[in-house]
Amino acid sequence: MIDRRALMLAGGAGLASALLPLPAWADPRLGFLDVRRFGAKGDGRTVDTPAINKAIDEAAARGGGTVFFPAGTYACYTIRLKSNVTLHLDNGATILAAPPPQDGRGGYDLADPIDPVVATYQDYGHSHWRNSLIWGEGLHDIAITGEGLIWGKGLGRGDGKDNWLKDPTGPGTGNKAIALKNCRNVLLRDFRVLEGGWFALLATGVDNMTIDNLLVDTNRDGFDIDCCRNVRVTRCTVNSPWDDGICPKSSFALGYPRITENLTISDCFVTGNYQVGSVLDGSWKPMPREFAPNVHGRIKFGTETNGGFRNIAITNCVFDQSQGLALETVDGGVFEDVVISNITMRANFSSPLFLRLGKRMRGPAGRPIGTMKRILIQNLTSSGGPLLPSIIAGLHERPIEDVKISDVYLGQRGGAPEAMAHVVPPLAELAYPEPNMFGDLPATGFFVRCARNLEMSNIEVGVETPDPRPAFRLEDVQGADFFRVRTPKGPAFSLKQVEGFRVFGSPGRADVLVAKAELATY
Repeated sequence: MIDRRALMLAGGAGLASALLPLPAWADPRLGFLDVRRFGAKGDGRTVDTPAINKAIDEAAARGGGTVFFPAGTYACYTIRLKSNVTLHLDNGATILAAPPPQDGRGGYDLADPIDPVVATYQDYGHSHWRNSLIWGEGLHDIAITGEGLIWGKGLGRGDGKDNWLKDPTGPGTGNKAIALKNCRNVLLRDFRVLEGGWFALLATGVDNMTIDNLLVDTNRDGFDIDCCRNVRVTRCTVNSPWDDGICPKSSFALGYPRITENLTISDCFVTGNYQVGSVLDGSWKPMPREFAPNVHGRIKFGTETNGGFRNIAITNCVFDQSQGLALETVDGGVFEDVVISNITMRANFSSPLFLRLGKRMRGPAGRPIGTMKRILIQNLTSSGGPLLPSIIAGLHERPIEDVKISDVYLGQRGGAPEAMAHVVPPLAELAYPEPNMFGDLPATGFFVRCARNLEMSNIEVGVETPDPRPAFRLEDVQGADFFRVRTPKGPAFSLKQVEGFRVFGSPGRADVLVAKAELATY
């Protein structure tokens, strides 16, 4: 005989639902509340938000519990989370973002009021949370779990391209799938997101958060992890052709700079070259060839960087037909104590590695320029790469410090014209940070400018087509150690205003020790 209570407590929600009469889901001893018991239809047409929010309120009033979505399609406007409540989406259950009402009445919750000055320091989407499909603020011990789907079909992208909506930020409209502000103890696990709007997840000021085994196939950002502490992102798949996949930030949206720290990203797959929905349904349809210049789908830190980043570990991640890994601080925040390992990249559309310390300073006046230091990168391979090299670019008055890169293979496209070997890239100190911000670059493997204490070992740079550029271009660098480097034929290093340069143990190349070089090639 089946023990229904034991089955329920063990997590067999779908089977238990079939075995138990419907009212049992509202049994307070079990802690489960079926949204259908509160009036949800799940027919994809009826707006079920009132019933769902009623179920959440009831669970919270009992001190907590699980609001259960059996198989069905639940058209919704804003679902309001509460502390100690889990939303569980059974396999076959879909929370569907309904299109906003045409008359402008009702619909999604209105965007939060925010200081207009604070709002100028980040994009509109980063400054508002309530105008979302699912949102919570000031909560603790919340979760969204299960094998169901969150489909943001009726959400705006925040870019004015929605053909059903003239103003994607107007009253009654929603533009995020999940938004959390100033929460703690958060679990997001196992569900899927399709077309998540401006953000599939915007988490701001969230501490102790686990994001595990999500599949996100979306039309803009996947995860924006902003001003958060103690976050684990594991075993996730993110396809985001139009914007970034996993995107830690440290904005001024809370009204003060708050560092993002103690963040781990592991065992994730990010891509930007598949049509939205095709990863979810398994068809893996590539974007049109002409879309290539717009590809994103990467792991990117920034651009909002008022507080900065500290204690970061990224490991065992796969990049497929996307932009590369970007580490940026341009608004006064620190970027320090970072370890990156075991990364594989295929068919990059941009620099495999992009480390940028700038001074855009989008924030309150008076903040000092940020810092970038103590970064270790190892075991990385990139094949089918771009024309752009990897980039490490600081400022003359604030160089990037203490970077160690080891066991890396960069398979670059090559084939640049002779003139590219002689270009003088602009400083672009105030520019928006992107790998293409300097234009063409005079290196195939690494372009390094304004750095101190740089060490590279066991590095190979290969090109598909012969290229006149050296593998490494160093400008304004002090303390540069290279060990066991393999490069294409021709000069390997081009130096400009470099002190304390050494290369040794490299096959087919003599060891070189240079105290100071104003301009030299080796």
